[in-house]
Amino acid sequence: MNKNNPEIEIDLLKLVGVLWSKALVIILIAVLMASFAFAGTLLFISPKYEATAALYVNNSSFSLGLERFSISASEVSASNSLVNTYIFILKSRTTLEDVISTAGLQYTYKQLDRMISTESVTGTAAFNVTVKSSSPTEAELIANTIAQILPERISEIVDGSSVRIIDYAIVPAGRSSPSFTKNTVIGFLFGAILAAGIFTIKFLIDESNDTVIHSADELRAIYPDITVLALIPDMRLSEKKGYYYSSYYGESNKDSKKEA
Repeated sequence: MNKNNPEIEIDLLKLVGVLWSKALVIILIAVLMASFAFAGTLLFISPKYEATAALYVNNSSFSLGLERFSISASEVSASNSLVNTYIFILKSRTTLEDVISTAGLQYTYKQLDRMISTESVTGTAAFNVTVKSSSPTEAELIANTIAQILPERISEIVDGSSVRIIDYAIVPAGRSSPSFTKNTVIGFLFGAILAAGIFTIKFLIDESNDTVIHSADELRAIYPDITVLALIPDMRLSEKKGYYYSSYYGESNKDSKKEA
């Protein structure tokens, strides 16, 4: 870095070398974070299960109030509009309260609404109703209750409507969330990025500070015309059985510590 220029020149190859030298530490931190993510997912996140019922809108024409509509296989936009109408009826408060009463649930209609998701099948008049619950049997019960109630509920509102069940929901064999694999991978990547970021910041701080010299080789590189006569070791970091350790932590130093 030029003292007259506040900008820091970053040697990317040197940075890569520093990160490579710390690769083992970075991997260990990443594995540790992945372990935390796995344990956190196992202990603190309740599993969720999904059950899905598929329904089909079988209708060539229908009326809604004073308006009449007609659809055909070529009128995809009209078909999607009809499906959206039925989904709106499904998510209405009255329909959800009917589902709660019929299935004997303890939820409010707002709580049940958050458990239900719908998806129209592109280019068709079919749509899926998916229920997510912490209980696999409850998810199946709610989805099938919706499939039973919705056709009658729609026929009360939309003249000439016909909704047929393509597939009833079944009890899910496994959880839909959380994903142990996904969370563990995210934890591993987060740990690796965090560790690499810390070493990168330390590298940038050292590079921006011209007064920091880490070794005799670095000193010789900066001042090639000056001979290094001696080195002063950091006695606090020497091995406990070494000469400098005993000199620094000798009997005299122990006595001074006792007096303190």
